[in-house]
Amino acid sequence: MKQNNNSPRRNIFLMPLRMLIMKILLVVVLVVVVVVVARHYINKVSSTSTMTEVVKDEKIDITPSQIRSIEQIGEWSFLEINDEELIDTVRHGFFSDDELVRIYYGTLRLGINLKDAHEGWLAMQGDTLCAILPPVRLLDNNFIDEARTRSFIETGKWTHQDRKAMYNRAVQRMRRRCLTKKNYQAAHDNARVQFEQMLRSMGYDKVKVE
Repeated sequence: MKQNNNSPRRNIFLMPLRMLIMKILLVVVLVVVVVVVARHYINKVSSTSTMTEVVKDEKIDITPSQIRSIEQIGEWSFLEINDEELIDTVRHGFFSDDELVRIYYGTLRLGINLKDAHEGWLAMQGDTLCAILPPVRLLDNNFIDEARTRSFIETGKWTHQDRKAMYNRAVQRMRRRCLTKKNYQAAHDNARVQFEQMLRSMGYDKVKVE
């Protein structure tokens, strides 16, 4: 009977090949196990985690520094009224009369002084910026421009007291002529419009001015 002399040599070459195949199979099995475990962990975490909601807060709030910067405006004129008044006085004498006629020019400014505003006058109410302005008033009592005052007629001698009395009469006449309900209302309306425009320019869409 004839024997195969190549059988032992063939076995020597097949053994490393089998070991390589077994190692490859082992690696594949390990990879599959890792993938399965990883998927299971991800699914478990996803099922038990809570939903996270990102909310964008677009609310704009007024800051104390902004309030102070607005208050530093101080006086704010919303209506200026130019007026001129002719004031005369006569002093009767034994032989003749003395007369003094003067023309006075004045500018009366109606507006608000933010220093008169009460605490909390500017604050957010929900999504609306509300402003409660101080009342409109005459900003300056010394509204007559004395540098422009001229004597139209002047006969005789007149004292400082005489001229002061005429000045006071001019003040009272300008007040009666200019400080009317109509002018106060016009200044009030201008205050609301201009203040609303200023606050909107600061980035506030909803504004209420009282």
